[in-house]
Amino acid sequence: MPKRRRKEEEQSSSSSSSSSSEEEKCQVEAKGSGDGGMPPPDRAKSEARSPVVERRGAKMEVPGAKMEVKGDEYEDLEAYRRRKIAQVESLGRSGGVYIPPYKMARLQKEIDDKTSPEYQRQTWEALRKSINGLVNKVNVANIKNLVEELFQENLVRGRGLFARAIIRAQMASPGFTHVFAALVAVINSKLPEVGDLIIRRVILQFRRAYKRNDKIVTTAAIKFMGHLVNQKVVSEVLALHVATLLLEKVTDDSIEVCVSFMQEVGQALEELSAAGNLAIFERFKHILHEGEIDRRVQYVIEGLFEVRRKKFADYPAVVEELDIVDEEDQITHEVDLLDETIKGEETLNIFKAVEPEQYTADEAKWKAICDEILGLEDDDGESASSEDSEEEEQEQQADQKTSQQILDFTDGDLVNLRRSIYLVIMSSVHYEECVHKILKLNIAEGQEREVVTMLIDCCAMERMFNPYYALQAERLCRLNPAYQERFEESFTLQFGTVHRLETNKLRNIGKFFAHLLIADGLSWSILQLVRITEETTTSSSRIFIKVIFQELSENWGIKKLLERLKSPEMEQNVAGLFPADTSKNVRFAVNFFTAIGLGVLTEDLRKILAKAGNRPGGQQALEEVESTEASSSDSDSSESSDSS
Repeated sequence: MPKRRRKEEEQSSSSSSSSSSEEEKCQVEAKGSGDGGMPPPDRAKSEARSPVVERRGAKMEVPGAKMEVKGDEYEDLEAYRRRKIAQVESLGRSGGVYIPPYKMARLQKEIDDKTSPEYQRQTWEALRKSINGLVNKVNVANIKNLVEELFQENLVRGRGLFARAIIRAQMASPGFTHVFAALVAVINSKLPEVGDLIIRRVILQFRRAYKRNDKIVTTAAIKFMGHLVNQKVVSEVLALHVATLLLEKVTDDSIEVCVSFMQEVGQALEELSAAGNLAIFERFKHILHEGEIDRRVQYVIEGLFEVRRKKFADYPAVVEELDIVDEEDQITHEVDLLDETIKGEETLNIFKAVEPEQYTADEAKWKAICDEILGLEDDDGESASSEDSEEEEQEQQADQKTSQQILDFTDGDLVNLRRSIYLVIMSSVHYEECVHKILKLNIAEGQEREVVTMLIDCCAMERMFNPYYALQAERLCRLNPAYQERFEESFTLQFGTVHRLETNKLRNIGKFFAHLLIADGLSWSILQLVRITEETTTSSSRIFIKVIFQELSENWGIKKLLERLKSPEMEQNVAGLFPADTSKNVRFAVNFFTAIGLGVLTEDLRKILAKAGNRPGGQQALEEVESTEASSSDSDSSESSDSS
């Protein structure tokens, strides 16, 4: 009994609850069908969207839903797609709807009209992202490359975006202000309206921060203005106006801000406006003498004067790597700091769709401007004209690669050649063997000088003269005239620098060249540069000539040497050895050869001195003797020609 009674109670409670829920449902439907029995709008929309709901494999129709009729009542898919794109675009940046990149790319591709407002908005967003990315990536090393990429973006349409991006980046990273100022200077040289917009916005930002006593923003703004003055984007009058305004009401903060500003712009002001710069520093000096500011700020001012004393060495106006714009390309703007008509044109930051015709014309104009800035017009013409000849150029380059010779400018080959020559010289037993090995080294044309220099240096380093080196030089001169020319050049060099040599080296080199003269390995014309006078010789050069002539006398004998020197073909070569122009030079030459034991070579000079001594007048008598001897020699030559 208790169980049956309990079941009856449960059945009665469930029936009562179901009846109550049905009554509530009827009331809701009655309320919804108050207007002509139509369901509420929200409910109608939901029913229209999903007329049939599937649940666990069974189809259940939603009450009140209406099925769309096939044919004309179907919504056009193209219109549906456009409506969805318009809904998405109308949400803007902060619409709350995230669109995946792949879906956004698909939507962009599906837009057929490239001048529609939807497409303009998408290009605007792409332009904003590109400008922000390039501005945030700029630094000293890549600024030249990023400038080219930046000019490929439409900076006329996006000048507001660029100005906002550059100011925000500078505010976030004041340490890179000089880089951002250099970037603005480059853009300003090609698009002055962009530079003017940035200057106006920076001035307005400075005004707002100054009125609000915002020290951080004020410091960043005046630092940007200072570097724009350094880059000559804006006139130096703006810098003087800012400094005067900061020093008008003296406070600790205004002094600190002005000191930091003058550190940045001081070097440029000294060049552009020396009088204005002097007035600013005089004002600092007056404030310092008054002593009404804090001791810490006084130290700051003293630090500024120390920076000025060092010519702003630690605060250069323009870093060399950022001096990109040529002086003739710079465009300087004149802007008044307190001009009330300055406007920031903030509406340029906001997207605004334009007419399709105007959009197409603007894009074409920017394409022409971009090509002119980057110089792509000439490149396109040249590339179009050179397409036909590319194959020929490639063939020529291939031929050049096969025939080109690699040149080493590190002197590595030269060092190896000198090492090889030295080893050959020192390892050979006989001079002929050494010459044979040197010729087998395949020395290139023009490298004979290395062999000559190595032979002379090795000879000079010996403790006593070794004819081994002189015999090699003689053999080389006989085999190849190029070596003879190099040895003659080496004689000129050695005689000009003989004063640098030690006595032992000087003696060895003198005997080396004497051997070449004895063997006729060298021409006696090398003696033309030697002139035995007190003014043209030194003690070292006289020892050098002494060694040569003593060696000649020992090998030939004094008689043969005298005959050789008096031969007609030698007259021009030895004229400087026996000067007869003045009595002083004649006596000097006579005394020199007499001192070295070769006085017999100066008999002609002694006769000239004797004839000049017998006549009064000294120098004049010597000139008369020379003239008579010259005339007699001419007459003798004429008589010999007549008799012949």
